[in-house]
Amino acid sequence: MKRRTALWQAGGLVLLLGRTQIAFGATIVGVRVWPADEYTRVTIESDTALAASHQLVADPPRLVVDIDGLTLDDALRDLVGKVRPDDPFIASVRVGQYLPRVVRLVLDLKQPVAPQQFTLAPVAAYRNRLVFDLYPKVAADPLLALIRDKQSADAAAARAINDALGELIARVDKPDLPELPAPAASSPPTTTPRPPAPVTAEQRRSFERLIIVALDPGHGGEDPGALGPTGLREKDVVLAIARQLRQQLNAVPGLRAMLTRDADFFVPLYERVRKARQVGADLFVSIHADAFVRPEARGASVFALSSSGASSATARWMAKKENAADLIGGANVAVADAQVMRTLLDMSTHAQIQDSLEIGREVLKHIGRVGRLHNGRVEQAGFAVLKAPDIPSILVETAFISNPQEEALLKDAAYQRKLVAALESGIRRYFQRNPPRAVTRPT
Repeated sequence: MKRRTALWQAGGLVLLLGRTQIAFGATIVGVRVWPADEYTRVTIESDTALAASHQLVADPPRLVVDIDGLTLDDALRDLVGKVRPDDPFIASVRVGQYLPRVVRLVLDLKQPVAPQQFTLAPVAAYRNRLVFDLYPKVAADPLLALIRDKQSADAAAARAINDALGELIARVDKPDLPELPAPAASSPPTTTPRPPAPVTAEQRRSFERLIIVALDPGHGGEDPGALGPTGLREKDVVLAIARQLRQQLNAVPGLRAMLTRDADFFVPLYERVRKARQVGADLFVSIHADAFVRPEARGASVFALSSSGASSATARWMAKKENAADLIGGANVAVADAQVMRTLLDMSTHAQIQDSLEIGREVLKHIGRVGRLHNGRVEQAGFAVLKAPDIPSILVETAFISNPQEEALLKDAAYQRKLVAALESGIRRYFQRNPPRAVTRPT
C-alpha cells in the first residue's frame, strides 16, 4: 500500500523549471500521441537515445514510466496537453521529477492495456525515438466487426425497403377517394397487419457469398508518406480516398470492404497483411500517392508482386521506398520479425501473382479513363505489403503527389470521386468476371 501511495504521489509531482534547464545531455525534440481504437502510441523523440522502464499499477489502472537521464522540461510537459478526450486508452498524463536524474510519467488509463516499449534509431527526419504502444488486453476481432457492420447495414436497408413497400401498399389499398369520417373509437380495426414473411432457405441459398475487399491506406501516424509541394500529406489523401472507396464498394450487393486503418495511426506492413488474412479477404488493395525526385513525374500506376525481380528500375525503386515504411513509421522489430517469418517470407504463389496481375490490369484500365497513366502496364516488384500468399494483392499509386498539377488534383473533391468510381468499377468488373471460389471464413 505504501508503494502504491508513493507511485501516485510521485506521478503528481511537477517541478517548475525554466526552458533552458535540461540536464545530462538529453534534449527532448518532441512528444506525440497517436490515439486509435486499435492502440494508442506515445512517442518521445530526443537527440540521444533514452533508457526507460515501465510498470502497470491497478486500482485505478495506470502505466508508470521512468525515463533516465532527464530533467523535466517544457517539451515533456507538453505531453500533458497531447492527450485527446476521445483517446480510447489514456485518460490523462502526469509528469514529475521523480529523482534528480529520472523523469516519471504516469498515464491514467481508461481500460487495462498490454503495453509494448521499444526504441527506434534515427531515420529520415526523426531523431531517436522512445515508443510506448498501448494495446487492449483483448484485441478486437476484425471479422466480427465486419460482420456486425454488414448486419447493421442490411437491417437499415431492410427497414428502408419495408417502409417503401408499406407506403406503396397503403397507396394501392387506399385509392384517391373522398376522405371518409374516422370510425368511432369503439369500432374494431377492419384489418390486422401481417408480420413480414421469414426468409426461406431457398432465398438464403440464392444470395451470393460475401466478397471481402481489404483496402489499405498507406502510411499513417509517425509515417506521413510523401509530401506535396504545398504540404499535402500522402497519408491523409489516401485515407480519404480509401474511406470513399469503402462506401462505394459496400453499396455493391454481395461485397464488403474493410480498412487496415481508419484513422491517422501507423500500421506495420506485416500487420496490414495479417488483417486482410484475418477476415479472409478476396482482394487486397494498397492505396498510395507517390513522390519522385523530379517534380515533372506524373501519372497513376498499378503494381503487383514479383517472384523473380522487379519489372523495371522504377518498380524496384518504388518497392524499396515503400518497404522502408516500417522504419519510418516505427514497427516493433521484436514483434514484426516473428510475424514476418511465420506468414510472409517466400510464401507467395504463382497463382496469387497471376490473379494479382489480372485484377491490376482491370483497375489500371479504369483509372486510365480518369487521368494520365505513368505506365500502361502493371509493374512488378518485391513489395512486402503484397506478400499475402493466398490473396490477390495490388498496390495503386493514384498520382505523383510531388507533381504540382497532380497534387492539386488529389486535393480536388470532384477528382477524388472520379478516381474512387474508377477503382470501384475495376474491382467490381474483376469479380463479375472472376467470382471467388467458396471458402470457409476464419472464425
